[in-house]
Amino acid sequence: MPTALITGATAGIGAAFARRLAADGFSLVLVARDEKRLADSAEALHLRYGVKVEVLPADLAAEEGLTAVEARLREGVDLLVNNAGFGHPGAFLDVPVADELRMLKVHCEAVLRLTLAVLPGMRERDRGAVVNVASVAAFFTRGTYSASKAWVVNFSESIASELTGTRVRVMALCPGFVRTEFHDRASMDTSGIPGILWLSADNVVDEAMRDLARGRRVSIPDIRYKAIVGVGRLIPRGLAGEVSRRLGRR
Repeated sequence: MPTALITGATAGIGAAFARRLAADGFSLVLVARDEKRLADSAEALHLRYGVKVEVLPADLAAEEGLTAVEARLREGVDLLVNNAGFGHPGAFLDVPVADELRMLKVHCEAVLRLTLAVLPGMRERDRGAVVNVASVAAFFTRGTYSASKAWVVNFSESIASELTGTRVRVMALCPGFVRTEFHDRASMDTSGIPGILWLSADNVVDEAMRDLARGRRVSIPDIRYKAIVGVGRLIPRGLAGEVSRRLGRR
């Protein structure tokens, strides 16, 4: 039975990955900060799908948490989903530098280190996959969040290129607005986001898994967001960034 480790696994896209992979017969290793929520999620998944579920409480913004997850990955898993992440409610100049550095720790350093921890074993076995959850924001200019997600996309594509000729896959997943706890946790006003732009986490994960099976290096779920990214590449970056800012935060 294959094993998947998912960070940020108790809510939103991470929880949707856990449900989908459990339904596909994966054993799970769930990583998140909230121990009680982890335990509740693990019990529910085991009861519903009958799969083995490990829990690993860890804060990926802390060295101790990162080290613990690295150690578990070196024991071997078949799929790593780097999903943990968060946003800030304010503009760059209004956010404390400690909060910005914490974001970079989770979005960039953790993704790099966890990917590096798991890939040697996958390459030795010549099988496995890493999904790094980025965002459509990676293709637009919108503060530290979009900058960090642009790094995730570039990093994922670079590593995927290095693994050409193997059966190990690395893919960046770039969803648009997804109905999760993400915006509420960041105290963001989402009233200005048109209803047509909202996606469900389960649909995002289903399309991500299809793209992973096809060997794609970047997955942009939903035709609407494929079109938005395509148009965004044709218009001036400053204009694209302003549209993104107005949609995402009033």
